[in-house]
Amino acid sequence: MAIEYLKQSKSQAEKADDDAQVRAVVEATLKDIEARGDAAVHDLAVKFDKFCRPSYRLSEAEVQSIIAKVSPRDMDDIRFAHDQVVNFARAQRASMTDIEVETLPGVILGHKNIPVQSVGCYVPGGKFPMVASAHMSVATAKVAGVPRIIACTPPFNGEPNPAVIAAMHMGGADEIYVLGGIQAVGAMAIGTESIDPVHLLVGPGNAYVAEAKRQLYGRVGIDLFAGPTETMVIADETVDAEICATDLLGQAEHGYNSPACLITNSRKLAQDTMAEVDRILKILPTADTAAISWRDFGDVILCDSHDEMLLVANDMTYEHVQVMTDRDDWYLDNMHSYGALFLGPRTNVANGDKVIGTNHTLPTKRAGRYTGGLWVGKYLKTHSYQRITSDEAAVQIGEYGSRLCLLEGFVGHAEQCNLRVRRYGGLNVPYGAPAEKREVAE
Repeated sequence: MAIEYLKQSKSQAEKADDDAQVRAVVEATLKDIEARGDAAVHDLAVKFDKFCRPSYRLSEAEVQSIIAKVSPRDMDDIRFAHDQVVNFARAQRASMTDIEVETLPGVILGHKNIPVQSVGCYVPGGKFPMVASAHMSVATAKVAGVPRIIACTPPFNGEPNPAVIAAMHMGGADEIYVLGGIQAVGAMAIGTESIDPVHLLVGPGNAYVAEAKRQLYGRVGIDLFAGPTETMVIADETVDAEICATDLLGQAEHGYNSPACLITNSRKLAQDTMAEVDRILKILPTADTAAISWRDFGDVILCDSHDEMLLVANDMTYEHVQVMTDRDDWYLDNMHSYGALFLGPRTNVANGDKVIGTNHTLPTKRAGRYTGGLWVGKYLKTHSYQRITSDEAAVQIGEYGSRLCLLEGFVGHAEQCNLRVRRYGGLNVPYGAPAEKREVAE
């Protein structure tokens, strides 16, 4: 192997130090919310969001007044994106069927897909109002059939962002709160005097939101660890440096710690892309953010072959993977660890972020090794059930069950099986005795 780093991001040790500082802040903040409830949430909202009001929940009248500020063109665009997300979520939901099968004569097994009963959707918006995140979380929960959907978003420039509120309302949010950061996810998960706790937290966020969700996991469910956005471009000589640089910086502008990586087998493309990044950063309005991400979290990796490129990409397990090669379908067939794939130069990560219909809440920090992104199935719990409908089946399963329980030393378990053998098979079996020692009842 001949993998060469032409540019390398911060070391893992440096990244670990950053994570440790975030963990400490989040832990203290969540303890404060648990101890002081609404008072803590209010203080945090004033401190971090610079937003003060008696209740952070918007009334229905306020919601309608805020939505009225959205222009007709913007509303049409929001509805178009909403419809694409809902249509795909409905198709996904239709693929998840309840089943019931007879595995042996008289033995019925099945499962039901039951919606989570309440969900808290976090929609980022302090720096950039993430209108699309409302579709991804709120609308998808509605398609899944969640009975209670609450949504939180921080104020933008000192007030609720009309487009975000419109998307939340359009998606079907039952309660809308103007809260951001740790105080939002903490209030939704822990509950306060005015906010009933939810069963599941979903939605992307910054490092503090992601860490808060991690620490709250267990008390509530979470969709996944969706921290700072990551983007990877896998490219060969079939594309040029401008498209590669644009796709890298298009995601690096999310925050100061958004990893962006180019993997290529073309030294010329690698060098040209780095030069093109420098050129674009001189004219990009969000360069103050993107330049720091690129400096501290940017990688350019040169490989000898597509096999090496695949190996590196699967190992890094990035959130967004843009594939622009002469064998895009080969990557689709062989990539196994990632958040979402964007195949070919005609598409891009921004399509998935905003409008095309797939969900943009995706696993980061290598979580794609064990989970996919947010989708309608995340709001559903698959619960199994069983039924035995004949005496013969009760005896057959009971006999096997008894012997297997005793094999493990569980005498009480075995007696549950033996009781059914006696009752439905007309047999006498001494308490705890193996099924084969039974005698026919007289």
